[in-house]
Amino acid sequence: MELYQYSERIYYSAYEEERDRPALGYIKGDRFSIAVDAGHSDEHVNEFYEALKQEDLPLPELTILTHWHWDHSFALHQINGLSIACKRSDEHIKDFIANRSVENDAKFLKLDPSIEKEYENNKPLVVIRPDIVFEKNMKIDAGNLEVFAFEAVSPHTDDAVLIYVPEEKVLFFGDATSGVFPTWVADPSRLKAMIDTLESIDAKAYIGGHWPIFTKEKLLKQLYETLRQSGEIVTL
Repeated sequence: MELYQYSERIYYSAYEEERDRPALGYIKGDRFSIAVDAGHSDEHVNEFYEALKQEDLPLPELTILTHWHWDHSFALHQINGLSIACKRSDEHIKDFIANRSVENDAKFLKLDPSIEKEYENNKPLVVIRPDIVFEKNMKIDAGNLEVFAFEAVSPHTDDAVLIYVPEEKVLFFGDATSGVFPTWVADPSRLKAMIDTLESIDAKAYIGGHWPIFTKEKLLKQLYETLRQSGEIVTL
C-alpha cells in the first residue's frame, strides 16, 4: 500500500478500485494521532499500519468513521486504540449486527464484486460497533492540532461525517459527495446541501475515499456539473 504525505501532519493511503478500498487518512498531533476510517477488512487496516510503520509514524490512538459503510468500518475490530462514530453510524452498524445470519451474510458478500474479492477464501466477516459515539459534532485536541468531526447532509448516506483540520486547511469527506449505492444517483437537494457545506469550509485540500486529492475549486466544479446534469437550476 502506498502512503502519501500532504504535510508534516497529514497523510493518506492510496485507494483501490478492485476491492473498493477507500483511502485511509492519518492526522499526526503532538500528543497522539488520529486515523480517518477503519477500512474494509483486517487485511486492509494491517496494510495501512505497515505503511505507517515504514514511515516511523506511530499507530493512531483514535479512528473516526466518515460513515458506516462496510469498506470504511468493517475493520473496526482490528484497529489500534479507540473508535469514534456519529450516533447514526452506530445505529446502522448495530442494525447490521442484529440482522446477521448465515443467509444474510451470504447476501451481503454477493452485494458487490468488490466485497466478494475482499472476503474471498472464506475470510471471516467481523463487525463490531464503535467505542465512542457523538451527535452533531466533536472537537479533539490531538496536541497543538485541533480536529473537528461533524455531521453533514450528504447525497450518499444519512450518517455522513466530515473531518476538518483547520490548521492544515484539510478536509476529509469520505464518500459524502457520491450518490446512493448501488445506483450512485445523487438527490439534488442533498447534493446542493453538501456543496454549501464544502463552500463554507476554509480548506485547500479535500481528501475523499475513492478519488485523488482535490483542490476546493476542482471539487466544487465537479459537483456543480453533477448538479447541472441532474436538471437542477444552478446560480453561481
